[in-house]
Amino acid sequence: MSRQKLLEMTRSLVEHGEAGTMELVDDVVAVPASDYTDEDRFEREKERIFKRLPLMVAPSCELPEPGCYKAMDIAGIPVLITRQKDGTAQAFLNSCTHRGNPVAQGSGKASRFTCGYHGWTFKNNGDLLAVASPKDFGTVDKAAFCLKKFPTLERAGLIWATLDPKSTLDIASYLCGYDALLEHFGFKTWHLFDQRTIPGPNWKTAYDGYLDFYHLPVLHKDTFGADFFNQANYFAWGPHQRLSAPSKFIQKTGSDEQLDLTETDEKDWPIDALLQGVWTIFPHISIASFYGGGGRGAMISQLFPGKTVGESFTTQFYVMEHEPTDEAVRQGAHEQFAFLETVVAEEDYKTGKRQHESLQSGLMDKVWFGRNEGGGQVFHQWVDRLINADDEELDAMFAPQLQAAE
Repeated sequence: MSRQKLLEMTRSLVEHGEAGTMELVDDVVAVPASDYTDEDRFEREKERIFKRLPLMVAPSCELPEPGCYKAMDIAGIPVLITRQKDGTAQAFLNSCTHRGNPVAQGSGKASRFTCGYHGWTFKNNGDLLAVASPKDFGTVDKAAFCLKKFPTLERAGLIWATLDPKSTLDIASYLCGYDALLEHFGFKTWHLFDQRTIPGPNWKTAYDGYLDFYHLPVLHKDTFGADFFNQANYFAWGPHQRLSAPSKFIQKTGSDEQLDLTETDEKDWPIDALLQGVWTIFPHISIASFYGGGGRGAMISQLFPGKTVGESFTTQFYVMEHEPTDEAVRQGAHEQFAFLETVVAEEDYKTGKRQHESLQSGLMDKVWFGRNEGGGQVFHQWVDRLINADDEELDAMFAPQLQAAE
């Protein structure tokens, strides 16, 4: 079914490309400028979205084998993700159950974690293994002092976690079937080539850019080129969206050659054609395909809000279908990743920071999203809807039976 859905979307893109048209939404929509600058709203977004919804915390290839781990901070919550002995991924609250000190920092490989404050030691699966000086400390039921687990799900080569141990929101239902489409990238077996973290503007300002092809030939005229496409059709699964340019052409992997899909039987359409564009996972992930290094690659951008309303940070993961085997391939991948840093950090995010500074003047009441910017309209509608929903309403929005009915 998922491949048929990919074919259906590609047919639509080809038809619009041949006709020189694109899908437009009904009207131009205004969003209050204060949505980007209001501190109280920003805190509410962190509480109601980033601390309540499933988040993609790591690509699977970042934790390739049992024992691998990563510690990170998300909206003020210390998180530890491990690859357990049985190969499954699990996210925990990165706080020792004695006094709350983090038990791990950075990333690496370990079968156990020892708290640097009093020496309590935990297994990779979160179980409390040992209490320092147990005779002096007193009797402890170790089963009651395990690291606190977060609901965790690994699908399509990506790891999700909900940073509320008591959450009843089913992660698979929240994905609305989108994960079945993401499976076609094949990330489960891909290689993590490189990663970096860059600072950005307000998280919604940054995310707007991932849902917008309209700016490409203007803002990126010196990188992508002034003749680059600026149109996109949008496809949605709940709050998750894919945007792709209407066209009958697709670039062949590892070359500048263009393939005309109208001259090729559908059964021979390459996976590149079926997955072209930008795939966004609400509220903070963008996936875009690139071919630096000669083979299939992708940049997975993981966006989180910063400490203030005008700050965010994005970790960019450059993943490749195959680990480079020679220097020419490695160099090509490094050059592609460096180019993308220029595009995002020096063009998108610098512009976003200037935009935020301007909006903070308070002299602009609204910002606007055109009929050709349906993705941004849908994104802001979902933000509003989710920050105003209580937990019961949230569960109902993504109920398994509702997904089946749709």
